[in-house]
Amino acid sequence: MLSFSIQAYAMQVGIERQNVSFPNTFVLVGFSDHPWLEVPLFGVLLASYIFTMIGNSSIIVLSLLEPRLQTPMYFFLDNLSLLDLCATCTIVPQLLVNLWGPEKTIASWSCFAQAYLFHWTSCTESALLAVMAFDRYVAICSPLRYVLIMHLWACVWLVAVCWASGLANSLVQATLTLYLTFCSKNTLDHFFCEVPALIKLACSDTATNDLSLVLGAIPFGIVSLLTVLISYIFIARAILKLPSAEGRRKALSTCSSHLLVVTMYFGPGTYTYLQPPGNNTQSKFLSLFYCVFTPLLNPLIYTLRNRDVKEAWKKILASQGKGTSLKGQ
Repeated sequence: MLSFSIQAYAMQVGIERQNVSFPNTFVLVGFSDHPWLEVPLFGVLLASYIFTMIGNSSIIVLSLLEPRLQTPMYFFLDNLSLLDLCATCTIVPQLLVNLWGPEKTIASWSCFAQAYLFHWTSCTESALLAVMAFDRYVAICSPLRYVLIMHLWACVWLVAVCWASGLANSLVQATLTLYLTFCSKNTLDHFFCEVPALIKLACSDTATNDLSLVLGAIPFGIVSLLTVLISYIFIARAILKLPSAEGRRKALSTCSSHLLVVTMYFGPGTYTYLQPPGNNTQSKFLSLFYCVFTPLLNPLIYTLRNRDVKEAWKKILASQGKGTSLKGQ
């Protein structure tokens, strides 16, 4: 009888401890401090979500159907589109639900899953953009050795390292976040669950989590960005040495799309994390840009500024037109 009472008490203490550590739900404040903005923002985000899904999916399908696009650059672009799809599906549906109705809550398990998946995709994308910069460096600075260096298995290995390293870092961050105590604090001044926002909400010691974030930012924030910058310094030097203006123009056109995507990704993201803690409204709008609108713009940039993609689209549309006309006959 005594052992049963002790066991029941231990279970009760454990349940109370669990309830204190993890609230059943989290409240996402989002843009509720600007209620007049929620309905128009819902419409804009719904349209961007639909076009993001269509644009990134079409890039993947197009590269699979068109042999001309089955090159290392488009292999990396396919993975970038897949990452953008994953990040968009992780954040936007819940954001649309919160904007549409008065309920701003998210289940705790869904919140931690969102934080884990977003951390995984963002880290992987940082590493992948650095790999794409290296690919452009090899293509311009060592064009005769490009096929030997960027062969199929080298590309597969580089992409696998990007995904695996992002997964490893997100697992570490998510696991450390799960051990935090929140003391019934469940209101996040953000529009989605993010690891740094959850750490700020904790009432227990977060020194280990803060150190882990700093260490994780070294390879995915500093090293990736430095890789991009160094690659483009060598690319710029190689382009300036080209004798003809036409050659310089073609070399610049092969890099301009990637350079624009890198600027849109690292620029707002870096500026957001360098903001002072009190400037939450500006940080949320900047986060909205690189989390929601950058995945929308990426396929547009590569489609509108790339001759191979436009010709592949024309070829597929022309074949579809011929098929339709044959059926009509």
